[in-house]
Amino acid sequence: MSKHYAIISVGTNSTRVLLADMAPDIPHADLAQSIGTRIGEGLGPRGHLGEEPMRRTLDAIAQLHRAVRGHFVRLFAISTSAVRRADNADEFCARVADKLGVPLRILSGEEEAAASYRGAITAFGALHGERVGVVDMGGGSTEYAVGTGTHPEKFESCEIGAVRLTEAVPELAGDDGVVDLTTIERARAIARQALEPLRSYPAVERLAFVGGTATTTASIVRGKKGKVASYTLTRADLQKVLVRLCGMSLEERKTVVGMKPQRADILPGGIIVLDTVLDIVKRDIVVATTADLLLGFLLFARDEAAPQAGQREPLAAGWKARWGRN
Repeated sequence: MSKHYAIISVGTNSTRVLLADMAPDIPHADLAQSIGTRIGEGLGPRGHLGEEPMRRTLDAIAQLHRAVRGHFVRLFAISTSAVRRADNADEFCARVADKLGVPLRILSGEEEAAASYRGAITAFGALHGERVGVVDMGGGSTEYAVGTGTHPEKFESCEIGAVRLTEAVPELAGDDGVVDLTTIERARAIARQALEPLRSYPAVERLAFVGGTATTTASIVRGKKGKVASYTLTRADLQKVLVRLCGMSLEERKTVVGMKPQRADILPGGIIVLDTVLDIVKRDIVVATTADLLLGFLLFARDEAAPQAGQREPLAAGWKARWGRN
């Protein structure tokens, strides 16, 4: 018997929905859609969600909700870095709840890292004690989690992402044409400083990237539109795409096969963050996967609904108390 869960996620750059049949051990995704909404536009480290970014995000939420309405037994709504940082988050959460009939849950960075890890490790199939690292780089933050099983043993949330780095170094967007090496190095220095906590993490044997930067870069490397569930990237692949995009104007970037035009301005910044991660964790090969935060959240929700004997709490202590049941 199918048991469909749906989740709508408000990220700094995109608003997404996932509808999945959670009955199998490895859930089957029936629908996955993403709309570029950039609610974090102009937010900064701590600020105010603008009325226009909120309006377009709420419109996208309504559109995505219509796409899954009537097809799920449980619905969740989550938000990440931008809403987490906003001083008017309560107002936005109330407006989302009015549209969906369920609360918009603001994930902490640690919860985001843990859920991304849980989703991404499904890309590796059965694990046999290997230490796995998962990097979830979004528009506003980068989460890193490491573990050897279904729950991460250590995780970190770093305040850097594709949108935030591009806002810090606006030349990366390509509005003024070619991005020079000095600008790229300035952006790398910012990324290195923000990602410094990752240096204390143990070495990993397998590494996964999730998020739009990773999957879009994989599409460009493949030279094809559309996403694949998993794709192996090398550090050289990332650097080649970065050099290619930085040699183009913004309008030229939008025509690159595999590029989502809405992401063309922030993709170089995102690649710089991911390349810096690889440098810090000393890995040259990574799997870019679409199995990410949304899937991981639903897996934790499924586990909480039907706990097995001796199972640990899904994310952090207090999951049930904080989030309860819909």
